[in-house]
Amino acid sequence: MTVQSLPLDARPREKLLARGASALCDVELLALLLRTGLPGRGVLQMAQDLLDRFGGIAGLLHTTADELRQFKGLGGPAKRAELIAVLELARRALAQKLRETEVFADPREVRHYLQLQLAQRRHEVFAVLFLDVRYRLLAMEEMFQGTLTQTSVYPREVVLRALHHNAHGVVLAHNHPSGNAEPSRSDQTLTQTLKAALALIDVRVHDHVIVAPGQTVSMAEMGLV
Repeated sequence: MTVQSLPLDARPREKLLARGASALCDVELLALLLRTGLPGRGVLQMAQDLLDRFGGIAGLLHTTADELRQFKGLGGPAKRAELIAVLELARRALAQKLRETEVFADPREVRHYLQLQLAQRRHEVFAVLFLDVRYRLLAMEEMFQGTLTQTSVYPREVVLRALHHNAHGVVLAHNHPSGNAEPSRSDQTLTQTLKAALALIDVRVHDHVIVAPGQTVSMAEMGLV
C-alpha cells in the first residue's frame, strides 16, 4: 500500500499534524523520515522492512552507516545521512536527560537508556555510568568488549576512569547477547570485585544492570549489590 492510496487523514504527515506524533506507529514515523520508497515498494513497506531487518527502533539506534548502506533504498548518501542524524539525536537526548536530572529519580529512564545503548549488540559490552555527587550522569563509557559469552573486565581501569571523572558513584552495566538477562555467578563475583576496588577511592557502586533484548535486570533490586 502506498501513502497516496490512503485516506487523507490516515496519511502519516497529515495524521501527525492533526493528532500529534504519539498517534503514529513506528512504521509511520520512520516512513516520514524516509519520505519515498522504491518502485513497487511503497515507503510504508520500506519502513516496515527496515524495522524488521534491524530489530525495531532499538536495533536501528545501533545500526552503522555501512549496515544501512546495504539496505536497498538507502544506498544514496542523503537519505542515509538524515536517518543516522535522527538516530544520533535520539541517543543524545536520552543522555542529556540523565545529565540534567538525578539518575535514580526514575530508574526506568536509566533502563531505557541502557536498552537503547546495549541491548542490540551482537557481542558482550561492559559499560560504566559515572555519576556526580547529585547522582547525575557525568559520562557513560563502554570500557570492555568480549565474545558472546564473556568479557574481560579490569578493575584497575574502572578505578582510573572514576578518578578521571571525579565520580562519586557508578552504575555498572553489561549486555547478555544470549537474550537471558539473569545475572550469572561470574556477574555477581565481578560486581563484588569492582565494588571492593572502587570503595578504596570512596566511589559507590549503586547498581549493576544487565541488559538483553526487551528486558533489563537490576542486581541492586535483587539484593546482589
